[in-house]
Amino acid sequence: MKTTYGFSRRGPDRVAEELAAVLSKKTPFEFKSLFDIVHANLRAKNAASGGEEMLRLRLYEKLQNFVQAGFAKKTGKEYRGVPKGLETFLSTAADLNARFAAGTHSRPPVITPVPVPVPVAAKPKPKKRASTASV
Repeated sequence: MKTTYGFSRRGPDRVAEELAAVLSKKTPFEFKSLFDIVHANLRAKNAASGGEEMLRLRLYEKLQNFVQAGFAKKTGKEYRGVPKGLETFLSTAADLNARFAAGTHSRPPVITPVPVPVPVAAKPKPKKRASTASV
C-alpha cells in the first residue's frame, strides 16, 4: 500500500492548530470542555465546517494523535499539553502555512520525457528458393 503521495492539495489543518493553541495553556482539560473551547474558537474564525459531530470525531482523533506523538499527556480523563512538543508542532505548522501561502507546499510535478519515435528499418523480404523437385 502506498503511504506517500507526490502531490497534496490540502491546506493548513486548522483543527490541529486550534487544538494545539488551546492545549498550550497550562490548565488540564477534559474532552468535553476542550471540545467546547475549540469549537467556539473555530466558529469565531468561521473555520468549523462539516457539522458538530464530525468536528467532535476529528478533534478526538487529533487529540489521540497528539498524545501518541508526545504533544499532549493524558492523566485519567484530563488532557494537558506538553510545552516542548507543542512548541515544535506549532513551529512546524507555521512553516507549512508559510509554504502553503507561497504556493511551494508540494513537490514540483515530475516531467516525464516524451518518447521520440524511432524509425524502424524495413526488413528485406526473404527470397524464394527455386524448387528442387523433379518433374
